[in-house]
This record gives sequence, structure tokens and C-alpha cells, in this order.
Amino acid sequence: MSGFWGLMRAYWFSESWKEAWALTMVIAALTALASKASVWMAEASGELINSIAFFHSEDNLTPLRSLLVAAGTLVLIVILKDAGFTGIRHLFSTTLHRKWRAWLDRRFNDALLDANHTHYHLQNGDAGAALDNVDQRVQEAIKGMTGGAIGLAMGIVGVIMSVFFVGQKLLETSTSVTGLEFLGEYGSAALAFAAVLVYVPVNTWIALKLGGLLERLTIRMSQAEGSYRGALNTLLRRSFHVAAAGGEGVQNDIHKRIYKDIDGTWGSLNRVHAGYMSFELIYNFIAARIVAYGPGLLPYMNQQVSLKNYVTGAELINSMIQQCSWFIQVMPAIATLKANSRRLTELVEAIENVQAPVDYYRRTGRSEFVRTTQDSEFGLTIANLELMHQGADAKAFLSAPFLNFRRGEWTFVSGESGCGKTSLIKAINGLWPYGAGSIALPAGVRTFYASQDIRLPPITLKRLVCLPDAPDAFHDLQVAAALHDAGLGHLIAHIEEEARDGQPWDTVLSGGQRQKLFVARILLHKPGLLFLDEATAALDGPAKIAFHQAIKDHCPEVTVISVMHEAVPPRALSGESFYDSILTVAGGVASKRPFGSLLAEVTIPFPEKRRRRRRLDAISIPAE
Repeated sequence: MSGFWGLMRAYWFSESWKEAWALTMVIAALTALASKASVWMAEASGELINSIAFFHSEDNLTPLRSLLVAAGTLVLIVILKDAGFTGIRHLFSTTLHRKWRAWLDRRFNDALLDANHTHYHLQNGDAGAALDNVDQRVQEAIKGMTGGAIGLAMGIVGVIMSVFFVGQKLLETSTSVTGLEFLGEYGSAALAFAAVLVYVPVNTWIALKLGGLLERLTIRMSQAEGSYRGALNTLLRRSFHVAAAGGEGVQNDIHKRIYKDIDGTWGSLNRVHAGYMSFELIYNFIAARIVAYGPGLLPYMNQQVSLKNYVTGAELINSMIQQCSWFIQVMPAIATLKANSRRLTELVEAIENVQAPVDYYRRTGRSEFVRTTQDSEFGLTIANLELMHQGADAKAFLSAPFLNFRRGEWTFVSGESGCGKTSLIKAINGLWPYGAGSIALPAGVRTFYASQDIRLPPITLKRLVCLPDAPDAFHDLQVAAALHDAGLGHLIAHIEEEARDGQPWDTVLSGGQRQKLFVARILLHKPGLLFLDEATAALDGPAKIAFHQAIKDHCPEVTVISVMHEAVPPRALSGESFYDSILTVAGGVASKRPFGSLLAEVTIPFPEKRRRRRRLDAISIPAE
């Protein structure tokens, strides 16, 4: 789907090509029939005018009957054209629009949500600064582009069919014209074609200039609307924080500033639209009342054609002008089509650029990570690792000469806030773009990454626990056991529900319960490599102990690397440490040593009352 034409034709050459071409052929056939009906309408209009003009003629023996038949014929043709051909064509064109848009939407979602983490990479590097409002591009831009393209294609087909059928009829009814005798019987047809060829192109050029202005303003409007929607979405995500900090005034100022751009652009767009509408109305009036009746006036005045043929010819010319003027009538829509297609092609180019993340990030900084796998018995090994920010001259803010995490080893990551602990975990997981070094992951081992802020998609509770696998990958009893051991046993009866009391699980569950839900996922999947990035921040002391104990009991061979706020991590109720080693990040260097060395530096309080608690094998994380 590279480029504009790639977007245009991809659907017709995809796995859905039969559906696409079948709908297209039906629409083309109905468009041809509608164009042919325009000729019938012109002939019927001429017959009606003629019956009115000669109503009182002595030669007209049945004037009322002739008038009613002509009027009835015209009405029937109009009904056939508008309700039959045009109406049914609209149904098929909107169906094609719906099918095409759905197909493109699936393609973009597949591209954004692939194993390459494309959606993540688009927000980093140089694309993140230039690619605004991906949501608007995927939804509104796809809808606008597909609808505009179908309308444009129908218009082009309509013009071709009209020129063929109407032109054929003009040639059939053509007659000689005084002063143009050298053209013979094609004189009146030549005048008609000349009028169309002069009037339409000149005004189309004017429409193109106005359309270009509309296109630029439409792009600006889309960007402004997207920015405002982004600000509102940010507010909804941070609603509690805004309320707690009393930041409504600041947020209101942000909204006003962004909306000012919308209002100014909208005003300019409205003025251009008003000017274009006036231009189009004047153009249509002159076309229908002057240009259409002009070419046949000379032969009619010289009595070379009858009134019936004069009116019929004028209606044919007007029909041809209207069909050929389709570009003028839909120029605002074409401008919108071009604007939407430009935003989509930018998104396509950005998606293609990040398919090779290493090469992509090398454009804006140093990205020389070497990711390999090794026998799982050797665990995770990191060598000569350096992390840095964007920029060719950026210096390393964190280095790790050599780190090895043995199979089943628990490592506590310690360091001041902002020292690079989370960046290190991101780099191991391939989510930090800039730096260098080698990372050897254990082969055949599943990795889980838990962060502090857990957002839950609107799906069933069972599927939340089974993520990233499908819900049918595990039996209900397995999911129920995982929820029980994680301290969420009271939710077992609701595993097939997407909400409680009309509220999604993301709203129903507290921060601590969301972190317990992640424990349930761990207990169900039993990963071999687990990263905890402030994953217990919302839990109290006893819950943190139970969190660790549940993983220790059910995943004995898991390698854990954990970042926590605490200077010293929780310990088991028996007094034993969950962690085997400590990784300290200080002075821009990450170094690892046995956990016992930390005990010599820090005194760990451990109330005697905890020693008297129930046996460890009966522990489960308490429900909130």
C-alpha cells in the first residue's frame, strides 16, 4: 500500500478482490444506465416543451393527451433514473465504501499492532514529532479517502458515459448552420461541443485553484481537530490528577489555546466554502440557461431546426455540461480526498520506515544493539551495554560492562529516581531505541513485563488473565485457580463478564487489584523471565509480601528482575529474602552483587508478630 495509488488499488488486488470487483462492475453498469437515462430525459423534455408550444395548434388533434403522455413519460424516466439507477447505485457505492474502509482499517491495525511493536516505534524517533494524531488518520482519514475516491471514480465514469451517449445523440440530431456550411450537417453539434470545451475547462481551472486552497485548509483543520481531541483524551486519562492538583484552570487554558487554532482555520474554511458555493451556483445557472441554449439558437432563428429539436439539443448540452462539470461540483470533496490521502500516505510511509527499528533509529542517533539467544541454562547475559538519548552526539547516561542473570535468580534493581533503572529494563526488552551492546536472552523462554500503570482493555476477565494468549488456551478452572492464588478469588464468578454493573474492569478494579490481576497472569502462564517495573507500587506491605510469595511458590524457575521504590525489598514471613542479588545503578554504571551485601548496609525491620502468622503454603494475596 505504498503511495497514493498503492492505497487506491490495494483492495482490488487483495484476497477480497472478487467482492471489490463485483461491486465495482455493478456500480459502473448503473452509472452507464444513469448516463443513458439523461439522453432519454432530454428527449422527453423536448417532447414536453413541444406539446406545450403546439397545444393550440390546429394540427394537434389530441393536445391534452399529447401533453399528459409527454409529462408522464418524463416523470417515469426521472423515477427510473433517480430512484432506480441512481438510488440503487448509491446503495452499492456505500456498500463498497463500507467494505473498502473495513479492509483498510484491518490492514492498518495489523500493521500497527504487529510483533515489531510498530505502534510503539511510531511514537519515538523522528516519526513521533512529525506524525500527529494516528487515531484520526486511521479512522476519519480512511473514511474520507475511501468515500471521496469512490465518488471521484463514479464521476469519471459518468463523464465518459455522458460524453459517449449524449455526444452520440447530438451527432444524430445535428444539422447544418448558416456560416458553418463547411461542417455540413455536423454544424450544430460542433457548436455544442465548442461551447462545452470552452466553458467547462476555464471554470474547472478556477475550481482547481479554489480546491487547492480548500485542501490546505482541510489539512490544517484535521490537524487542529486532532490536537484538540488529543488534549481531551489526555484530560480523561489524567482526570484524577487534574482534580487532585486543582489544575482545571491550566487545562482550560490549554483547551482555549488549541481551540483558537480550530476556530481561525474553520473561519477561513467557511469563507472559501461560501465563495466556492457562490461560484458553483452562478456557473450552473449560466450553463443551464445561456451556454446550453446558445449553440442551437442560431439554427433555430434561421428555422433550420424545430422547437422540439432546439429544446432537446439544449437539454443534451446542459446534461453534458453537468456531467463534465462533475469535477467542479465535487472539488471540495476532491480537496478533502487529497488531504485525507496525504495523511494516510504519511502514515504508511512512517509504518514502512519503522519495520526495521535498528535502521530507523540510526537516522536520529546511535542504535547498535545486538540481540541474540543462548541456552536457557545460562540465563540472561548483557555485555558492553550503553544507553543514550536521541542525537548523533548523545553521551551514554547508563553503562553495564557485564551482567548475567542466572536461571531462577531474583535480582532487585536499586538506584535513585531518574538514574535509568526503567530504561535498562526497556532496553533488555527491545523497547529502548538508542544505545549499543549485546543482549543474549534465554532461548525458548517466555518473557513477561509488568509496569506500575496497568491499563485494562474492555474484554472479559478471563481474557484479561489469559493475555496475551486467547481465552480458549486455558480451562476455566485454571483461570479460577490463578485468580484465587492472586487474591482475587471473589471475582471467579465473573470471569466471563466484560464489566461489573455496567463499568469495565479498568474502572472497577483498583490499582492494587490490577497488579494482582497481573500476578494471576504470571501464575497462569508461568513465564521464565519476569520484569517487574514498580509492579507492586499500589500494594501495601503484607500484599507485597504475598505478591512475591505467590510467584516464588508457583514459578520456582523464573528469573526475576525487579525495580521498586523501596531501598530494601520485602522479605518472606520466615525472614528469608526473596532476592538473590542486587543490581545497583549509580553514577551512570549498573553493577550487580549478591543480595547479602545489601543486608550488611541496611538494617531491615521485621516485626515479631509476622513470624507468628500462618504457614507460607497457605498464603494468598489478600483481596482489597
